[in-house]
Amino acid sequence: MPDIPLRPTLSSAGRDPTHAITVVNEYGETIDAQIPGELPLTVHLEDQEIVTLMTLGTRPEALALGYVRNQRLVDDIDDIESVNVDWDTATVQVTTRAGRTLKDWREKLFKRIVTSGCGQGTIFASTLEELDNTRLTRPSLKQSELYGLIRHISQHNAVYRAAGAVHGCALCQGETMMIHVEDVGRHNAADAISGHMWLEQISGHDKVFYTTGRLTSEMVMKAAFMGIPVLLSRSGITQMGLDLAKQVGITLIARAKGNHFNVYNGAETITFDAIPAQRSARAPTKGQRDL
Repeated sequence: MPDIPLRPTLSSAGRDPTHAITVVNEYGETIDAQIPGELPLTVHLEDQEIVTLMTLGTRPEALALGYVRNQRLVDDIDDIESVNVDWDTATVQVTTRAGRTLKDWREKLFKRIVTSGCGQGTIFASTLEELDNTRLTRPSLKQSELYGLIRHISQHNAVYRAAGAVHGCALCQGETMMIHVEDVGRHNAADAISGHMWLEQISGHDKVFYTTGRLTSEMVMKAAFMGIPVLLSRSGITQMGLDLAKQVGITLIARAKGNHFNVYNGAETITFDAIPAQRSARAPTKGQRDL
């Protein structure tokens, strides 16, 4: 029989994502409105303070797990005994199992890189080095499936519709959205999904990762470490994000909204089976030929 993963014990400290307030509109009228929450949450790994994240707080346990995973501080979910959130102290304590031999994560803490992430995030310099051994196999995609997925995801941004000021990320398979997370920054949402995948032992090899935010190098790294070979965004990309996607083998699709998208890497894996009618009778544009 296959080994059953040791599941860590988790607190259940999720908070409501929005708060009711009153505002005055352009007519001088007082109206009801919603704003997103934003709370500091400091992650502790054993006795070491790792990082303070600004978050909605809806999935703090998954967020902490995903952060530890994506920063390569712990390799195996079996090594984690518990994740406990205490909002009175604004901390989450990640405790490892006694007797486990963990990688030397403390050394990583001394060298960090400030990133362009929402809220000015950080990554550990050695995390970049681990990409050298990461190569993904890109799956085949259909244009029609991408359109279906984009339409489906657009119906699940409840916090953004109610209050704005948040990013959303989703883990998808085919046209099915498996989990959707909104948070103050796209990196928090990505980490929460990563933590959920780690906890539930969900493989990323046949999945698509969607984000409302731009595809920077850090987003590509997180997708690579989650084993997800396709990144889809309604926003744009950066040069380093593109370079890393080419290095590790990630299909990169951005500016995706309605029937429009641009494939920046991996166009050869896509079957164009739903070309919009207004372009179907025309010669391809220069941009299309270049893809």
